[in-house]
Amino acid sequence: MKRALLPALNSLAIGCLAAGLFLGGCSGKPKEIPAYTTDFCSQIHFSDSTNLTKELAPLGDSMKQKTGVYVLEDGSSAMIARAWLCENAEKTIDIQYFIFATDNVGLIACDYLVRAADRGVKVRILIDDLLVDATAHDILTLGSHENISIKIYNPGVNLGKNIAGKLKKFATSFRDANQRMHNKTFTVDGKVVITGGRNIADEYFDYDHEYNFRDRDVLLLGKTVQKVTTSFEEFWNNPLSVPVADIVDEPGTDFKAKTRFDRLHQYACNPDNFWPQVRERVRNLPKAFRNIQQTGNLAWVDSVAFVADIPGKNTVGGMHGGGNTTDALTSLVRQAQHTIDIQSPYLITTTEGINLFREAAQRGVKIKVLTNSLASTDNLPAFGGYQKIRKQLLSTGIRIFEFKPDAKERYNIMTGELQQKMNFTPIFGLHAKSMVVDGKTTVIGTFNLDPRSANLNSECVTIIHSEKIAAGVLKGMEEEFKPENSWETTLKYNPDVEAGAVKRAKTAVQKAVPKKIL
Repeated sequence: MKRALLPALNSLAIGCLAAGLFLGGCSGKPKEIPAYTTDFCSQIHFSDSTNLTKELAPLGDSMKQKTGVYVLEDGSSAMIARAWLCENAEKTIDIQYFIFATDNVGLIACDYLVRAADRGVKVRILIDDLLVDATAHDILTLGSHENISIKIYNPGVNLGKNIAGKLKKFATSFRDANQRMHNKTFTVDGKVVITGGRNIADEYFDYDHEYNFRDRDVLLLGKTVQKVTTSFEEFWNNPLSVPVADIVDEPGTDFKAKTRFDRLHQYACNPDNFWPQVRERVRNLPKAFRNIQQTGNLAWVDSVAFVADIPGKNTVGGMHGGGNTTDALTSLVRQAQHTIDIQSPYLITTTEGINLFREAAQRGVKIKVLTNSLASTDNLPAFGGYQKIRKQLLSTGIRIFEFKPDAKERYNIMTGELQQKMNFTPIFGLHAKSMVVDGKTTVIGTFNLDPRSANLNSECVTIIHSEKIAAGVLKGMEEEFKPENSWETTLKYNPDVEAGAVKRAKTAVQKAVPKKIL
């Protein structure tokens, strides 16, 4: 069982890989949120002194002409930004994720969404079906709010299916069953977007006590936001996105009880679950945002492209066909003249990908890739696929670094509240999906260097043409290439032995999984 964000969730985790209120990744079976005898919410003042329009008013002219870009490197800031945006949304919140967990972060996120809906904000939640694992009651409860709509992308492999139904889907429609929505966008009032590698769960925001992901998001203001909105609408209105009530039902249940969200609210208000100092940081975000503007850390960029695959990705059979994101990233690699720096949790390239790297290296482009080591990865099948081609990749002339689970850098990015209050030092694995080309162009998105992202999953990436943004992201990458944070693997050395005998043995077994379906 994962240990929770802010300390009480260990016995309160109520869901695992589910949609809406019960989405995402945690171990254990669903449990009910406990009833509280104390009214914690009466002790909290929910401020209504500001809103998104008021805070963004001074930036109106800039937002019409350019895109404001701020990279969210640490998970705590990424979580607090989402919380404040929910709290101050006025019209709409559109959420598109692969995973939305009901661990501590997920429950508090759900509380923010319900409170926004109570104010009249229209909330739309689109989640991929593959990892949904919750009761119909749990999901339908959240979707019962008059201002909350939930859709499930490409259903038929999980939600509402027994094991026989799931196996039948994969047996009869293997490729269709594997076409998943991996896009991750969080859009508020059509004005602000957060997109990047993070799903909604403790480990994506540096709050899990045992294992966290080193990840990266980007916050966008202004011009490019419309492109994200257009992509969301395309997915939301596509036949592959199905209202949850059309998939599961619970006849005879009253989903209109006024008290149905009370336990959720009390959970989120409980200071043992949502520490007061974290709530204070949410409250003070406008001050921090103004400081970001004054110090120039919010960059206004002329050229920012949001590239998203279409629902269903492509109609070509097998593991070919690509998509918009694959084409965009391939073009950037082919245009590179000097350097390419990459972070990807998985490194499983096809023959085409290996040739792409080889051609760039032969042109004199210096390529460095940071991926997970066996010691840091949480995905043994993917690592097994990488092991098979590691020497082939190195022979192209690229340099490969593998992230250490006890990287020194974790102390700089790990949530301060967790260190201060709990004195935990969890291990970290790499989850950021980023690339910097020639020190000028930065890519932050959902695209992994593997065949799934290239040919099956729908993905999205933000391409930022700004030397300032590139320098900031590259600074973090260079830090993580250092020996205290990663091992450099070569044709003569790899750090697999650092993972221990048991994990090495498990990976050997996982190698039996065909690379094409990883």
